[in-house]
Amino acid sequence: MKGKQANTGQAAPAPSIDPECYVLETSQRFSRSRGELFEFFSDPSNLGRITPPWLDFRILTPLPIDVREGAQIAYRLRLHHVPINWLTRITQWQPPHRFVDEQVAGPYRCWVHEHRLVEEGGQTIMYDRVQFLTRGPRALRHLVHRLFVNQRVREIFAYRQGCLSDLLGGELGSAITIRRAAGA
Repeated sequence: MKGKQANTGQAAPAPSIDPECYVLETSQRFSRSRGELFEFFSDPSNLGRITPPWLDFRILTPLPIDVREGAQIAYRLRLHHVPINWLTRITQWQPPHRFVDEQVAGPYRCWVHEHRLVEEGGQTIMYDRVQFLTRGPRALRHLVHRLFVNQRVREIFAYRQGCLSDLLGGELGSAITIRRAAGA
């Protein structure tokens, strides 16, 4: 589960944002240590615990997974009864501060999820930043986003916040904002 990487003391730059992508941002505050939360979030076996049951989420990569920079994790989920395979690569790994996973293969043209943990006032804040864009012809991507993807991604992250509140005692979290990266 836990990978090793030298800690240089320098933060890696945030992933660059494709101006065509959408960016989801949210945060959640916990009365737990950064190390404890990092261990939870970096353990792929916990993903099923915080993913809505209607997605029928399954990890295909045999457990336990040695999570580290370069590690790849295969999943399968179902959306409206349609099976979807998803392959993620850990592209940045900085325990216990942050990690980034990027979709290598799956339903999105772009999916980059940064998990960042910051200690503040005896608590730890988990920040999520996801840049994403659906596949398909350019003219249709934004229509599909408005009609389907935006609301579905919000529902997934709202469900996740509720589960994390129940499992780890986190506050319900901040608003889930989604905006076009070009406006950033």
